[in-house]
Amino acid sequence: MPHRDFDVASLARYLHLTPQQVLRLAERGKLPGRKVAGQWRFPRAEVHHWLEDRIGAAEDDAQLAQLENVVCQPAAGPSETSFTSLTELMPLEAIAIPLKAKTRNSVVSAMVDLAVQTGWLWDKQTMVEAILAREAMYPTALENGVALLHPRRPLGSILSQPLVCLGITSSGVPFGGNSLTDVFFLICSVDDPGHLRILTRLSRVITLEGVLESLRSAGDAPTARSVIQQAEIVLP
Repeated sequence: MPHRDFDVASLARYLHLTPQQVLRLAERGKLPGRKVAGQWRFPRAEVHHWLEDRIGAAEDDAQLAQLENVVCQPAAGPSETSFTSLTELMPLEAIAIPLKAKTRNSVVSAMVDLAVQTGWLWDKQTMVEAILAREAMYPTALENGVALLHPRRPLGSILSQPLVCLGITSSGVPFGGNSLTDVFFLICSVDDPGHLRILTRLSRVITLEGVLESLRSAGDAPTARSVIQQAEIVLP
């Protein structure tokens, strides 16, 4: 099996940095790496988690677009997730308006139920436990009232393909952030590179002006799905 870790040169190509920049970041503890036999090695899974944090901290679409360009490179690693639109991964039965849930645990359970009813996820309990564990580690709720639910690591063994679910509650739910949350996405990925691609695209969509307002005013699943589809069309 080929070595899956990045070395300095391959990580530099992946991140659009120079090898010298990668070395400086690594030596300052800014990159998830370690020296093996005197050479820096960067585990792909840890680099993916580092990039996920960068996606969450991005302040505008320009930064997200740059990150999307990074995670869509072949250097990110092989992925079973190839899509041109999020709506390919979001069948109508994966959307609930309103989502009937009023607590964090009931939200997670209801969102996973959406995934189960598509037929693409066949182990509800494992997914629920993985999402709750991720939320306990660090809540996925954002200040704009959106939560991007996902396990810490992709669960490809219980999925037939990648999937995105959407649920919008009729009122806000305390979900671990500083404000109430009413728009919930569930990202079910089969591998790390695919997860980053979905997460980055979704993050870009929800930062577009008017998208969240349109989702909150959508009265049914087809309308909400159309909002996502139209938003992707206008992404620069």
